Amino acid sequence: MTDKPAPAAYRAPAQLTLTALTTIPLVTAGDDLGALIAAACEREGVKLASGDVLVVAQKIVSKAEGRRVRLATVEASPRAVELAARTGKDPRLVELILRESRSVLRIAREALIVEHRLGFVLANAGIDQSNVEAEASDPCALLLPEDPDRSAAALRSRIQALTGATVGVIINDSIGRAWRLGTIGTAIGVAGLKALVDMRGMPDMNGRLLRSTDVAVADELASAASLCMGQAAERRPVVIVRGVEGIVSASDDNRGARQLLRPLTEDLFR
Repeated sequence: MTDKPAPAAYRAPAQLTLTALTTIPLVTAGDDLGALIAAACEREGVKLASGDVLVVAQKIVSKAEGRRVRLATVEASPRAVELAARTGKDPRLVELILRESRSVLRIAREALIVEHRLGFVLANAGIDQSNVEAEASDPCALLLPEDPDRSAAALRSRIQALTGATVGVIINDSIGRAWRLGTIGTAIGVAGLKALVDMRGMPDMNGRLLRSTDVAVADELASAASLCMGQAAERRPVVIVRGVEGIVSASDDNRGARQLLRPLTEDLFR
């Protein structure tokens, strides 16, 4: 790998401020997320500034986009019935997982590890039933957004129109990792910021030039914000991150979170 100049604008922050909005109402299909976020900022005395990064939970994006599915409307295929027997999952839920996936990579009790149609490798295609409003007799599931990068770009544009602030937007989901226990916040949609910062050419503390260091800044911010969001009944689905320099831009390079996906040709485990 050859040396190349690293982006001079990016600096690892010595301090970050993370502020979770606490008055976002329950989101339903068709809601204007940008307006809900701007209104919550006004209620809570938070003034967005250019350079801020908004980390938004995938669940409220999916809910606003109508990605909630009643299992009663799903007919399980023979393949879904077979996998349901092996995993112990509802066959209708398995059918949704298959529809959202390119391929099934691993099968285990209560989990299907798949390659999502968006390229992410994760459990159950990111489909979840927690914090999804439904009657016990009429269970529902929530799918990932159709195009999280597009969703992030639209939300960014709306926030800028409402507040005048040039912000970055990250859509965040909790995803498990191979070889490590526990889920961690991960960027599945990105707009208006560098998701991956190439540090090659930057000197280390001894003057040696870095040759293979890429920093997944969007994932690191998503993970930090997840600590404020919580995973249960906290109802804090939006976190404002302030203090990161050199990653938010007025224009969007349109690469979004896709640039964080490792190409199959570089995947040593598939």
